[in-house]
Amino acid sequence: MNSKNNAHLGFVFTPYQAPELSIFDKLLDIFKELLTHTSGDVDEALDWLAQLDKTYELTTPEYTLEDFKRDLFDKGYLQERIQPDGTSGTSITAKTERAIRQRALNQIFGKLRKSGSGNHRTQKIGSGDEATGETRAYQFGDGLDQISMTESIRNAQINHGISSHFQMQEEDLVVNETNHKSQMSTVLMIDISHSMILYGEDRITPAKKVAMALAELITTRYPKDTLDILVFGNDAWRISIQDLPYLTVGPYHTNTVAGLELAMDLLRRKRNTNKQIFMITDGKPSCLRLPDGRYYKNSNGLDTHIVNKCYDKASQARKLHIPITTFMIAQDPYLMQFVNAFTKANQGKAFYTGLQGLGEMIFEDYEQNRKRRIKG
Repeated sequence: MNSKNNAHLGFVFTPYQAPELSIFDKLLDIFKELLTHTSGDVDEALDWLAQLDKTYELTTPEYTLEDFKRDLFDKGYLQERIQPDGTSGTSITAKTERAIRQRALNQIFGKLRKSGSGNHRTQKIGSGDEATGETRAYQFGDGLDQISMTESIRNAQINHGISSHFQMQEEDLVVNETNHKSQMSTVLMIDISHSMILYGEDRITPAKKVAMALAELITTRYPKDTLDILVFGNDAWRISIQDLPYLTVGPYHTNTVAGLELAMDLLRRKRNTNKQIFMITDGKPSCLRLPDGRYYKNSNGLDTHIVNKCYDKASQARKLHIPITTFMIAQDPYLMQFVNAFTKANQGKAFYTGLQGLGEMIFEDYEQNRKRRIKG
């Protein structure tokens, strides 16, 4: 290209315009939200989508709900599966489960300020697995994999000259600075007692979204951290990340003690020194499992016997250096009294939060806990 033509070259900047979403993509986004509310029930989610289509005209004559459903199968979001009773039914795939978790992550954490590279590490310099971009002189005990060969050879040439007999001595060696990365083991406890859907307020769906978002955050961005999720009603049991879209409440009381026992048992098995428990609940502890297998239940106020067992578990977690952060989705005075005493026994933290800010609060606390525990 000649200089004459070059003289007329330049750049033209125009405002960025996001690509227009297809009808399928728009419907898929709504469908994923509906699946979260229906606990993975495909037929119910499609029924809701049909109602929304009638009200808001989401589809067109050229692209109908039947077209959308066919595309869900073709693109791997739905599958036919034989049910336990031998009949055939439609279910979501692992691809859809992952898409639902990713959507939850984007919903809850997408608007927060994103951190730069190097999150979740100490300020202490030493051996590790993430370079800082800086170098220092070699010290006895540094690993060979830390040595910067380029800089070391350059030093050797400067110090000893360029000749046929290349020399490199200890004082020529430099190593790459690295930061110690922290590793955190977290247990997330979710209350699935009946109160989580009482009084016309759906509390389980926001809690479920938080769990899916936190799971997606840790597995994709901080894979060295671990996350175990457990639910507690009359008893407590661990669930997998894949189970989260299908999570529902039951006709349960609230056995907080069982949840704490399982959480501490899970964390005892972790090699990481940094451990924590997040507990999402909306009610008072109202149930204990007795040694003979029977349940002791009391839904009237705060039962001293049950509450004291909770305080004992909080103290036990403190002795194990496991802080508990309680997210109470209610603000009744007697519940606040319990949570305050529970938090004091553990020397942990408590938040009295509505459903809207739950995800943001858990994310911020996750970040802060990691930094504080490592520095300590």
